[in-house]
Amino acid sequence: MGKFSRLGNDLYTGRKSVDFVGKTRVWYAISGLIIIAAVLGLYFKGLNFGLEFRGGAQFTVSMPANEATQDNADQLRDDVAGTGIAAAQQVVVTTAGKNSIIVETEPVTPAEGNQISTTIQQSVGVTKADISTDEIGPSWGKEVAKRSAIGLVVFLVLVTLMIWGYFRQWKMSVAAMVALSHDLLITVGIYALSGFEVTPATVTGVLTILGFSLYDTVVVFDKVRENTKNLRSTHQTYAEAANLAVNQTLVRSINTSIVALIPVGAILYVGAVQLGSGPLKDLALALFVGMAAGAYSSIFIATPLLAHLKSLEPDVQELEKRVKARRRHQVDPYAQVPVYTDDMPVAAEAPLTGDREEQTAAARSGGARPQPNTDATGRGRVVPPSRGPVRPSSSSGRAQPSRKSKSKRGKK
Repeated sequence: MGKFSRLGNDLYTGRKSVDFVGKTRVWYAISGLIIIAAVLGLYFKGLNFGLEFRGGAQFTVSMPANEATQDNADQLRDDVAGTGIAAAQQVVVTTAGKNSIIVETEPVTPAEGNQISTTIQQSVGVTKADISTDEIGPSWGKEVAKRSAIGLVVFLVLVTLMIWGYFRQWKMSVAAMVALSHDLLITVGIYALSGFEVTPATVTGVLTILGFSLYDTVVVFDKVRENTKNLRSTHQTYAEAANLAVNQTLVRSINTSIVALIPVGAILYVGAVQLGSGPLKDLALALFVGMAAGAYSSIFIATPLLAHLKSLEPDVQELEKRVKARRRHQVDPYAQVPVYTDDMPVAAEAPLTGDREEQTAAARSGGARPQPNTDATGRGRVVPPSRGPVRPSSSSGRAQPSRKSKSKRGKK
């Protein structure tokens, strides 16, 4: 943990840095492959909607301890399908813990329901009191889907306006919404590939991950705003300041994601392995996939996309040019000093030679006086203008004092 803490401190101060923003194409390619797999799963397998959405009959069979095995579930599936009832041909049989098995069929009539109940009693040796029957109409599932869609749209609109108003930058709202759509598509694709049923608990989990995904993204964006507030004084480009913000929040994002994923993973294991069926595993799978995708998108998608959108602004491009010019000067401060050539104009020769005798001779002969170069030669430096030509000094004909030894000083 000590090394991890030192790494976090180095990332925060900038002594160490991971180039998240500079490798945008790599992260886009990885996300593109994941999204393609999710879309293919949706296209070829589709979502396995639960009984609450498609409607039907559900028979819950209570059994003695440890008898709700997969062998009994397979036996029930074959026996119920063998009744010849059309609604029972696509029967779904799953275990629910160690004491019950759930049998799901299409909507059936009361007579067909009694026939299926009798078949279950004969198949696994239970009584009629051990079987509970629930009839669910598809209209309830449609109402749940409709209200969930309305809630999702309202949520997205309000969050977009909130991010826009808080950060005062619509490009942050766009980047956050793209990252959120990325998380939702991956979560839905994982559901299609895994074959888990889509139940109202799944919808609850999907709506929950929206807030978690945006929470992590907003934290990173807040640090980006702090780092880019005074870019001129920090001598950084917008992309570098944004990348520093991601590095500064990296350890925090990893820690919070791990802390959140551990209990959700435990719930997923209990719901899928121990219980076998029920809303617990549906909720946990949506939360687990959505949280993992949200942590990934806030680091690898949202901030790089924001930096890319900001790089199209003229002010950001101009700042980037100034920063690069400053760094070139820092590497070689004499890179802009002109090099002497034979065809250089006379006005530029005298300042380059540095020979004062030639300048004096040119002035005495009445030749053209070379003018000093007043262009800036370095960072923040401006050559002062000349006050006049250099003339011969009146003291040039006088006898100049000579240095005498100490013993002869004061003697004539």
